[in-house]
Amino acid sequence: MAQGEVLGFEEYVRTRQDALLRSARRLVPDPVDAQDLLQTALARTFGRWDGIADKSLADAYLRRVMINTRTEWWRARKLDEVPTEQLPDASVEDGTEQRADRALLMDVLGVLAPKQRSVVVLRHWEQMSTEETAAALGMSAGTVKSTLHRALARLRQELESREAASRAERIREGCHDERGRERCAA
Repeated sequence: MAQGEVLGFEEYVRTRQDALLRSARRLVPDPVDAQDLLQTALARTFGRWDGIADKSLADAYLRRVMINTRTEWWRARKLDEVPTEQLPDASVEDGTEQRADRALLMDVLGVLAPKQRSVVVLRHWEQMSTEETAAALGMSAGTVKSTLHRALARLRQELESREAASRAERIREGCHDERGRERCAA
């Protein structure tokens, strides 16, 4: 990278750092994590600075790098154990039902368009606000709301149709009377 490009990057960071930090704060709740996110994104962008032909798009490029970095961090997070003085009561549940519910949810999410799936995941799994979701996906808050509404309606419809198909299958297998229920339960 040429010396002029380094100076250009430094000048860009000096003039835009407050706005960029605000963007990072919208992506992560902790101010220290937001600073780390911005520093990581700046380091990644520095290596590609000369490839950004239109420097007026640098903010958009950097925000995308921050979103991608946050996603990487979220995927790589480790749930730390917290020591306690007293152990909780042992649970008898083996988690089979929870895994089945998660598998069903992942399967049902597959019926959504990529944009709808992104909105649902950011709003409900990552628990981002409407505004944070809009900023992360580069759309208006109104678009996020309408996309989320249509996506949830589609998910409800898909779950209802799968439940109806499951009921019909049980009826075809003879699980609708008492004797059949016992046979199907076994």
